[in-house]
Amino acid sequence: MANGKAIAGALSAAVLTVLAAIGANEGGYVFHQSDPGGETNHGITKAVAQANGYHGSMRELPEVAARDIYVSQYITKPGFLPFVDAEPALGEEIVDTGVNTGPARAALWLQQSLNHLNSRGRDYPDVAEDGKIGPATLGAYRALEQRRGRALACQLVVRLVDAKQAGHYMALAGRNTSFEDFMVGWTRTRIGNVDLARCGK
Repeated sequence: MANGKAIAGALSAAVLTVLAAIGANEGGYVFHQSDPGGETNHGITKAVAQANGYHGSMRELPEVAARDIYVSQYITKPGFLPFVDAEPALGEEIVDTGVNTGPARAALWLQQSLNHLNSRGRDYPDVAEDGKIGPATLGAYRALEQRRGRALACQLVVRLVDAKQAGHYMALAGRNTSFEDFMVGWTRTRIGNVDLARCGK
């Protein structure tokens, strides 16, 4: 596992802000009978912790280890870092969504949102909806900024990703009522949790 102090020294202010927001949402150790992820600490599941080299007690998972996992698996690996650095409010939305629902799903919703906002391809071409973030997805977002302005582009995408996330939660609870145990918390802390006034700042 990477050295936390070394990583912390290299992180941008935008990344640190995202990590602080995730930490506020996730809290400490939880082992809820309705959570298929099992034991979690700082929002990291036991399976994810083990896949990233941690094999100790989940109750004792160090916060710095959780942060390193967030940076590597939920920001850098899925390709979200350019969005975090370019537009921190949007970066926070997609990283936080990825933490709660999976990075690939957050990436897909980002791509779908961009395609919904391109005026049937008149403003910029559709991007592949494959959950893989690369230059084409970032380029589409830049084109949306040019067309709608930086603040509005951010606000539009955050709202659509939030809408997709809310729909996902409702579908989960519709298929399995045990997920209703989390609906109040998810809705309170994960939907509308990014201040749209931060867009474009």
